[in-house]
Amino acid sequence: MKKLNVALVGFGSLGQSFARILLEKKEEIEKEYETTVNVVAITTKTRGNLVDAWGIDLARVLKNVEETGVFPNQHKTVLHKTSLEIAEAVDYDVLIEMTPLDMNEGQVATEHIMAALKRGKHVICANKGPLAWHYRELMELADENNCKLLFESTVMDGAPLFSLIRESLKMCEITEIRGILNSTTNYILQGIEQGKDMKDIVSESKKRGFIEANPKYDVEGTEAAAKLAALANAVMDADVTPDDVETTGIENVTKEMIDDAAARGNVIKLICRAYRKNGEVILKVAPEEVNKMNSFAAVTGTSLMVSLTTDLMGTLTIMTEAPEVDQAGYGIFSDLLELVEELN
Repeated sequence: MKKLNVALVGFGSLGQSFARILLEKKEEIEKEYETTVNVVAITTKTRGNLVDAWGIDLARVLKNVEETGVFPNQHKTVLHKTSLEIAEAVDYDVLIEMTPLDMNEGQVATEHIMAALKRGKHVICANKGPLAWHYRELMELADENNCKLLFESTVMDGAPLFSLIRESLKMCEITEIRGILNSTTNYILQGIEQGKDMKDIVSESKKRGFIEANPKYDVEGTEAAAKLAALANAVMDADVTPDDVETTGIENVTKEMIDDAAARGNVIKLICRAYRKNGEVILKVAPEEVNKMNSFAAVTGTSLMVSLTTDLMGTLTIMTEAPEVDQAGYGIFSDLLELVEELN
């Protein structure tokens, strides 16, 4: 039986979702791939760190965190280690980066990824920040060290977007991206339409666990801009950062504006766009009026949609309805399975 050692950076709702899937599918992975996935480290900002070369009891850790919010007591001897020290020193094969978005040029997540890639370790990234600011640099580093950098959960909460492009759109050039990439703003706009106060909607979003750690990232459009930059970098070779995205959030959208749009047969959505003009990729995030007959108008609640215009396959649209954390966890899991298949 082959062994694949994994280090988890971050263990919030996303990390816990991935852990549950990994436990549920453990026997299937072993049977189909003759590989056991062994979590040897978990590093977090608030709960401390766990390191065990023989393998962490993931079921016990999950139970403890769900019941008490903290890690089991016997692992406290490694609480002094930092996440970067773990990325640089622990013996693992795959680093999984699941920390929250930081608009400070995607740090410290980028440092974690670079540390792993420089050691020739594979990386699965669920944080859009590193791809939004350092995509080309990171991919070149991965190539130099003969390792993989996968990131299915960064943009569409685990929907098979990048794998679809990689496997099914070979030699297609993507000339335009149009999408609703931020589920929180979509949910907030729907709440405003129903007469709810934005503060109350944000509070509800926090309880449901799908808003950014810093809600301003969602409301002001910066999280959507980071996703758009990451997506454009990965599929259009744009070489941009969120600073290159013309960004307007929804903080000034009122119920009156939504009602006025409705009177014209439209709804207001936060739309992300990327397209080529004179050889340059233009990026924009802003509230737009969308006709109610348009497919984007049907994206309600926390659902997401992206349309890709290509030179050979026309326009393809992917929609994920009301994605939950478990779907993003599956995106990480699917990346892990791809690595398992390649390493076999």
